[in-house]
Amino acid sequence: MDSDTFRKLGHELVDWVADYRDRVEGLPVMSRVRPGEIRARLPSEPPLQGGRLPEAIAALDPVLLPGITHWTHPSFFAYFPSNTSRASILADLVCAGLGVQGMSWQTSPAATELEEVVIDWLRQMVGLPDAFTGVIHDTASTSTLTALLCARERTGGFCQNREGLQGGEPPLVVYASDQGHSSIEKDVLLAGFGKRHLRIVPTDRAHAMRVDALGEAVEADLAAGLRPCAVVATVGTTGTTALDPVAAIAGMARRHALWLHVDAALAGTAMVVPEYRWMWRGIEEADSIVFNPHKWMGPGFDLSAYFVRDPQHLVRVMSTNPSYLRTAQDGEVRNLRDWGIPLGRRFRALKLWFHLLDEGVEGMRARVRRDVENARWFADRVDGTAGWERLAPVPLQTVTFRHVPEGFSDEAAIAAHNLDISRRVNEGGRAYLTPSLLKGRQTLRVSIGAETTERRHVEALWQELQEAARAGRG
Repeated sequence: MDSDTFRKLGHELVDWVADYRDRVEGLPVMSRVRPGEIRARLPSEPPLQGGRLPEAIAALDPVLLPGITHWTHPSFFAYFPSNTSRASILADLVCAGLGVQGMSWQTSPAATELEEVVIDWLRQMVGLPDAFTGVIHDTASTSTLTALLCARERTGGFCQNREGLQGGEPPLVVYASDQGHSSIEKDVLLAGFGKRHLRIVPTDRAHAMRVDALGEAVEADLAAGLRPCAVVATVGTTGTTALDPVAAIAGMARRHALWLHVDAALAGTAMVVPEYRWMWRGIEEADSIVFNPHKWMGPGFDLSAYFVRDPQHLVRVMSTNPSYLRTAQDGEVRNLRDWGIPLGRRFRALKLWFHLLDEGVEGMRARVRRDVENARWFADRVDGTAGWERLAPVPLQTVTFRHVPEGFSDEAAIAAHNLDISRRVNEGGRAYLTPSLLKGRQTLRVSIGAETTERRHVEALWQELQEAARAGRG
């Protein structure tokens, strides 16, 4: 492809994306295709001759778009917000165009130094003390794995440089709440702790970790000759956006020399609003923190912000320094390959930079306040309408609830009824939400936060739910 063809096709694609964003509200939110349907419309063999890119562009609408679930749709209420601002899209174009591999400072100094600047902007925006230093990872799952590896090496006295976890020392133990993200268990396994050494701590009626139960678990492990290592506190759990009491957990961590990692993947964005920062009171005592700007804030997936109080420990755990990567500037600069798991690094800081310049902190605060207010409006409708039951507090933008028709007392029947409600709403195409289980009870879960979601979309969802509940009983 020559430059003229690139310009022509590039302009067509920018126009296509802009048109898609303008018309997305009129499309069914959830894809309706059946398994294998998209694959059947694509050639089974690769093209022998090139020059056929216009065919792919022509196929976007008829072939691919039916298989897209529209995360940018204003009536997308499933999973979590995953906004991709227009500024972020332009930054991804620049990132791809530059083709930067930012594994070290020398491979592209701008990639490292821009990341240093914008990650510190984020730190300031969410009110973290300047004792914290940040780095961009891909997802919270990777950030939490990094945290657990650092915890393992601190408690284990850098056992990775000797026999690792197979050196015969008493096993290390990790603690997390029963509402913690599933990635915590996966990361415990990948970090070599073993599933047997993950303690799931029960939660209270607000679905937050019980600090008394955490203390009991730690004492029991000490009595059994095990070594308590780390606790993962969650600020804004996936199911209900429950808030673990960070300050109290930090006190427990201090007493027992536990690494405190705080998972605020969704909720971290809310901390740009100063009056919401009570939700992670005590955060200054954490050893590490993760939140995902690619949830709710606006930079497109993937972009996870990981903050640590001791970057030297992080680098000591993560770094390798083969001769072919050494440069004359190593003592003066950050080589971000030593700040995480992968060697290769995309220029993710570009989309954060573009997005923050485009929206600004005040614009972000206004949008977060709007989404939280819409969630509280929705929660008020649930609370004030007979037959509807809210199952968790609503500190942020997620409402967890269910419909219990008059005369229903069997949990299996209630579960089937609510699953039918979600099916009717989702198949209707005008909105999309995801059901979930909360301590054995089937729930409906509405997560508000798409960039273009306004009150009218939330009101329309409430009407859809009521109609689906009536139809399900009939």
